[in-house]
Order: sequence, then C-alpha cells, then structure tokens
Amino acid sequence: MSRGIRVLLVDDHAVMRAGFRMILEAQDGIVVVGEAPDGAAAIEAAAALDPDVICMDVQMPVMDGIEATRRLVADRSIEAAVVIVTTFDRDDYLFQALEAGASGFLLKNAGPEELVTAVRVAAAGDALLAPEVTRRVIERFAVRPEVSTQGAVVAPVIDLTERETEVLRLVAQAMSNAEIARALYIGEATVKTHVSNVLQKLGARDRVAAVVYAHRGGYA
Repeated sequence: MSRGIRVLLVDDHAVMRAGFRMILEAQDGIVVVGEAPDGAAAIEAAAALDPDVICMDVQMPVMDGIEATRRLVADRSIEAAVVIVTTFDRDDYLFQALEAGASGFLLKNAGPEELVTAVRVAAAGDALLAPEVTRRVIERFAVRPEVSTQGAVVAPVIDLTERETEVLRLVAQAMSNAEIARALYIGEATVKTHVSNVLQKLGARDRVAAVVYAHRGGYA
C-alpha cells in the first residue's frame, strides 16, 4: 500500500504554513508530515521525517531557502524533491533555485490547484515551473547553448527516435507524463521511459533543461 506523498512545509510565516497544510491535506494521497520555520530547521526535519517533497520559501532567518535547497540536494541520504514557493518574482531567486537543484519554482499567488500539481509533479520525479517564469528560463539559457539549467553541457541530440521527438515536443509544452500519455494514447509508464531516454540523450538533469533544449533546437 502506498504511503502517499509526504510533504514538509518550510516558511517563516506560520499562517502561510497553515494555509498550505489546509490545501494539501484536503487532497487524497498527500500528507503534511512536518513544518519548519527556516532552512536550517528544514534540513533537520528532512533527515528525521523522510518527506518526498519539500515546499521551500526563499527569504527566511537563520538559513535561506536557496542555501537549504543546495544542501538538501547535495545530501545523498535525503531523496526529497524541493519546490520553491516564494512571494518574490525575481530572476536571481529563480536561477539560483534551479542551479541549487530545485525541482520546481512557484509563486505564492498561484492558485491552490497549482500548488497541488507542483507537489504531485515533483513527487513523480518531474520538474515544474510556474508558466510566467518558463519563458525567462528559456530566454536566459537558450542563448548559451553550452549551458543547461544545472550548469552542465547539453549534448547535441543525434539519435532521438520519432516517438522520443514527439515526447520532447510535448514536454516543451509543459505537459505532465499523464497528459502526454493521453495525447499519444500510450501508457504513463511508457511515457516515463521515453522522458528518461530523452533526458539521457540530452545530457540534461531534468525536464527544465529539456524544455530549454527543445525551444533552442526548434522542437517547440
């Protein structure tokens, strides 16, 4: 039996944490296992509570969310995906978060359904960006063909199959694995395999880098 998606909420405002908890725990298959008021406490809580997803604020006392994300991603004993959820629509936060290894970037003015989607997408091992920031990521990295969103070289694609090309085009449209499966009339597990193959051939760490490549390479 699945244990559900375990979520850790990290924000220095208790009211914000309470609001996120209310939204998430109203969903089937999601449970909030803990809260933390700053990045340092988040690292301790993540080690103790084994969350699948950490919703992380940026501006916090003691340790900010970017540094906490960097340390969490570097810790091989912690497997949680980090989704940055911030009030501040700032490019420096966005790119620092991606470079630190965050699996998503969402603004606090997003609707409840977007928060739920971000948690589910991150738990599934995918990456998600708020629609309003996706274009900025593409514009920044598309003009630097040697650099991916994680600072690694993105290898030229020379052997994508026809199906992998279709999947890459749909990934570039910010579609989830479930949405791609419905669009192509194939199983979600098959989509996941195709996405993994595409990322490997791209030399990309995650879907964000794949989106950048797709737009740069004319797949989108």
